[in-house]
Amino acid sequence: MIRTFSLHSAAALALATALLSAPATAQDAPIPAEDRGDGTITTSQDIVVLGSVGYRNRSDEAEPVLSYDSEFFQRFEPLTAGDALKRVPSVTFLSDVIESDGARLRGLPPGYTQILINGERVPGNGDDRSFFLDRIPAELIDRVEIVRSSSARRTGDAVAGTINIELRDAYELDGGYVRAGGLYYDDKELEPSLGAVYGGAVGPGRLLVGLNFQGRHNPKKKFSLRYGDSPENNPDYAVDDFDNREDQTDTRDGKDYSANATYEIKGETTDFRIGGFYVRTDRTETERSFEFNDPTAISGPLPTGALVSDNSNINNIDQENYSLDARVQHRWSLGETTLRIGYARFDDKQRESENEIGFDVDYDDGEVPEFEQAFTATDLTDKEFTAKLDHEFELGKDIQLVIGGYYQDKKRKHSTLAFEGEDELPGLQTSYDRSADNPDDFALPFDDLDPEDPVRIRIKERRLDGFALVQGKSGGLTWEAGVRYETTKLDVADYSDSTDILAQSKDYEKFLPSASIKFDLTARDRITASVARTNRRPEFNYVTPATLTEEIGDNDLRGNPQLDPETSWGADLGYERRIGRSGVIGINAFYRDVTDLIELTNTGDEGDGGEGTIVYQPQNIGDGKVWGVEFDLSTDLGFLGLPDTGIFGNISWLDSEVTDPLGKRRFNGQSDYVYNVGFIQDLPKWGVAFGATHRKQGAAFDRVIGEEITTTYGGDLEIFVEKRFGKSFTIRAVGSNLLNGAKREAFNKFDDAADQLVREFDEYELESEKAGPVFQLMARYAF
Repeated sequence: MIRTFSLHSAAALALATALLSAPATAQDAPIPAEDRGDGTITTSQDIVVLGSVGYRNRSDEAEPVLSYDSEFFQRFEPLTAGDALKRVPSVTFLSDVIESDGARLRGLPPGYTQILINGERVPGNGDDRSFFLDRIPAELIDRVEIVRSSSARRTGDAVAGTINIELRDAYELDGGYVRAGGLYYDDKELEPSLGAVYGGAVGPGRLLVGLNFQGRHNPKKKFSLRYGDSPENNPDYAVDDFDNREDQTDTRDGKDYSANATYEIKGETTDFRIGGFYVRTDRTETERSFEFNDPTAISGPLPTGALVSDNSNINNIDQENYSLDARVQHRWSLGETTLRIGYARFDDKQRESENEIGFDVDYDDGEVPEFEQAFTATDLTDKEFTAKLDHEFELGKDIQLVIGGYYQDKKRKHSTLAFEGEDELPGLQTSYDRSADNPDDFALPFDDLDPEDPVRIRIKERRLDGFALVQGKSGGLTWEAGVRYETTKLDVADYSDSTDILAQSKDYEKFLPSASIKFDLTARDRITASVARTNRRPEFNYVTPATLTEEIGDNDLRGNPQLDPETSWGADLGYERRIGRSGVIGINAFYRDVTDLIELTNTGDEGDGGEGTIVYQPQNIGDGKVWGVEFDLSTDLGFLGLPDTGIFGNISWLDSEVTDPLGKRRFNGQSDYVYNVGFIQDLPKWGVAFGATHRKQGAAFDRVIGEEITTTYGGDLEIFVEKRFGKSFTIRAVGSNLLNGAKREAFNKFDDAADQLVREFDEYELESEKAGPVFQLMARYAF
């Protein structure tokens, strides 16, 4: 690992040195004030038939922002926003292979990254307040912005930074186009992909409408080896006490339906915009697992065979997510006033059934195979109403004062109903054929199942913020400084027991100052610097007043509604250089000092399982530090006489330190590096383009009470070939996951924190999953 890492570092350094020393060329045209986002209308032909290679844009705002237009991603045909973000710096994922859901900016858990759609927050299903980016089809995206620091004009929930996804709007498209194609998977499954977008003048304004349908499929194979308990003081667990092996197929099938629309009117003094998007996901996750008592055997059930259990797990998921947003801007003698009103809602309905036949019984004692059944119904609704009012005053030449307020009313309801049942299946050990039989065939009638204790939680969160900032420009210096005052009132109620409702409230407030500068050393060189205080609010499952039994192994978890948010002081320092007309090379160093980290502690109370079990509770007891260096490059090779050859690459070195009740570690799930390199070659004479990209992220380590996980990923290779026909039609062939992506995990499992400290293992598990390549053929036609 060290040698490979050093080679990539040396290569990046050599390339950076060559580019920084490259002479100016005829392509060194004057640098525009802003690369994108100025309201310039693009024709549908320009979107369908790309006339050049897309590069990272250079923002002139004071904040450190990396901006990527859809042209930067489109040729590799990403399916979702998460897929697109695999090509930008410092974004990692701990998803299953060929999936990209919870973005981990700078390697930190998803809850530390603020996700915005059109500059506004959107609710998600994650207890950590995260939003899964695989819910947004890539076809809706106009551009993606990576905001490395924070500003008083936005909410401060951005310890790691902010990812802002701007959807296409009415003043950035004239005309329409349709997209049609399919994806072919290595299990011979074919899924469709269809879409259409239109933008044009309607009445006094402009309208944009987009529709998208996407078939989703992810077939994976998993393999696990488990080993039994170990003696005390064994830091390096020896795999010499084999317990069982599990072979699993895991297939995710689904359909995504999405739509977005905006209508805008631009007047002499007043601008109006109303827009929204809708995404629906119908998904079925099907797992079939066979457990054996031999590392290699595949024979039938006991007593003569090696099959210990057969498990079928099916989860039907129905999710709806929509957002409505209206904005009015008015320019008058005292400046510019902006009012923005938004409403967003997320609904998640899941119905999961699990049926298992256990053959590991004592047949000599007259025992017979056992059947166990579980059914769980989970419903989640998250609604947010937001209002934002701000006003910008001119204080002098190129200096403005911005003041404003923000209100949010969030309501979240969560309920879980679980049922269990069991039965005996005499004689099955001699007649069961795992290739033909299925545990679902033995499912009990629903009336025969026993209900478990229900979980019903309601959360209300009301926020009222005020902010003020001063911004300006002077020569080559662009700057901004401000402060945001955030107040939060949280009400949590547990209705699980209608005769004993548990309810608590919590109020807190935070001052969040921030400042950023951007200084142009020359027409091509600039430095950026920023400092900001941010926060991260507690996870929803941590603030419930209820005690959840056997939530942490055999131990219980008691919520703590009195938790305070984690806070962080952070700094970024960067340098970037314009290369030629459109290329950029940059390097950035960052640091975060996080206080009031939320960690699980032992309450000293006995758990519901009786003697030997514990009740854990989250508390603000930890501190942490995060730091790293980020390098990115995006340019054509015009300075070498190759203007139609584009290269891009980024590499991030990530590190951190947390002190928790078990000692020191990194932030959970933080990879130690992530890189992406690639090229695009355009052949204008033949109307052809082709390219490739390779991505890899380093190992990640997670530690919570009772469990430790080390995760590694293989590399990912994508290749595309494109043919353009005239000015209106393009067809692309794309191959992704060409290296048969693999994810490997090593689990250290313990009964409790005391055993974890002395390294007395309860179980050690090695798990790997693998998926094959995906091929897609996509055509676009502009009209």
